[in-house]
Amino acid sequence: MNKTIRIETARGARFIVPLLFLRAAVSLSAALIFIAQASYGQSNSEASVAQRRAQHLRYGINASEWFAQVYDQKGYTKEHFEVWTTAQDIALIKAMGFDHVRLSVNPQPMWRRGQADRIPAEYLGYLDRAVQMIIDQGLAVIIDVHPDSDFKQKLTTDDSFVEQFADYWRALARHYATMNPELVSLEILNEPEFHDRYRWQGVQAKLAGAIREGAPRHTIIVAGAYWSSESELLFFDPLRDPNIIYNFHFYDPHIFTHQGATWSTNFVHYLKELPYPSTPENVQAAATLIPDAANRLQAIHYGLDRWNAARIDGEIVQIAEWAKRWNVQVTCNEFGVYRKAANPRDRAAWISDVRTTLEKYGIGWTMWDYSGGFGVVTKQEGHPAVPDGVTVKALGLKLPTLAQ
Repeated sequence: MNKTIRIETARGARFIVPLLFLRAAVSLSAALIFIAQASYGQSNSEASVAQRRAQHLRYGINASEWFAQVYDQKGYTKEHFEVWTTAQDIALIKAMGFDHVRLSVNPQPMWRRGQADRIPAEYLGYLDRAVQMIIDQGLAVIIDVHPDSDFKQKLTTDDSFVEQFADYWRALARHYATMNPELVSLEILNEPEFHDRYRWQGVQAKLAGAIREGAPRHTIIVAGAYWSSESELLFFDPLRDPNIIYNFHFYDPHIFTHQGATWSTNFVHYLKELPYPSTPENVQAAATLIPDAANRLQAIHYGLDRWNAARIDGEIVQIAEWAKRWNVQVTCNEFGVYRKAANPRDRAAWISDVRTTLEKYGIGWTMWDYSGGFGVVTKQEGHPAVPDGVTVKALGLKLPTLAQ
C-alpha cells in the first residue's frame, strides 16, 4: 500500500502527497545541490591541499635554457645539462631567498611519435638529477612542460597528437609520482597557443585527467588559452579537481617588457629606454626610434595609457577576484622585463610594482628568468653567476653575503 502524507502550506492550502514521491523529490533536490556545488569552484576542505602547496610557491625563479629553449650547438646533451645550471647555481637561488624553481622541460627531445609514453630512460635520468638537485636545496620545483611553438600548434588541430600528448603526460606523471607531492608540482603546458579557448578547455581537461591517473597526489598547474594570459584565465571555468593551482603570465604592457626583443612583435626591436611609468610626454623620444607611423602609434598609446602601479593593480585585482569567486589558488608563473634595451631603473620599478601587487593579493610569483635575457643574475661561460643587486632588491629579496 502506498502511504501518503498531508502537507499544509503557510497560506493554509492542503495537499496529499504519496510518501515515495516526497522521498524521491527530496533525494533529487539534495543531489542537484551537490552537483551544483561540485561543478564549479571547490569547498574549503577540498581546496586545502592546493592552498597548502601554494605556500611553497610564493617567491620563485624560472630555470630556462636548461631543459628547454636550448638553441646552441651543444643542444640537449649530457654536457649541456651538467654545465648550464649547476649545484652552485641552485645554492645561489636558495641563498637569494627564492622558495621554488620552475623548471622548463621541452618534451620534444624525448618524444617518440606513436609511442609517446615510452620516454627514454637516459633522458629521464638527466632530468631526475636536475629535479633532485633543486629539492636537495629545500626548494620546491614545478616541472613545466615547455615545448616549442610547432609542438603547441599541432595540439590546436590534431586530435591524435593530443592523445599522444596525454600518453606522454600519463607516463611522465607516473615517473614522478613517487617524489614528494608537497614539493613537486606538474604544469600541463607553458603558454598554450590556442585561439579557440573552448578547444583548449577540453584539451586541458583531458591532459589533467591523464596526469591525475599517473600521479594521484600531486598538484597540477593549469592556465588559460592564448599564451597563459590573465584575461584568458578570467574566462576559465575551474576543472573538477580540487588539487589544482591556476596560473597566468603577466608581461603587460608588452611594448615595455619586450622592448629590444627580436623574437616578439617586429617593431619592438627598434625600441630602447622606453620609460616606466609612462606618460604622454616621456615616451616621445623612444617613439621616434620606430620608423613606421602606425607602429610608432603603439608607443604613443603606451604613453597615453599612463602605465603605473595603479594600472597594474587594476589588472591583477581582476585575477584575485576571480580566484576568490571560485575559491581556488592562483599563481603568476612568469613576469619580467627583457634586459637588453630597458633602462635598469625603470625595469626594476616595473618588477617591483608587479611583485608587490601580486603579494598584496596573496598571489605567488615566479620571475622569468634566472640567467637568460630577463635574468636576475648575469652569467658568462666558465664563470660563477653574479646576482644583479637592482633586480634582487626589486624582488624584495637580499643579496647573499658573498655576493654583496
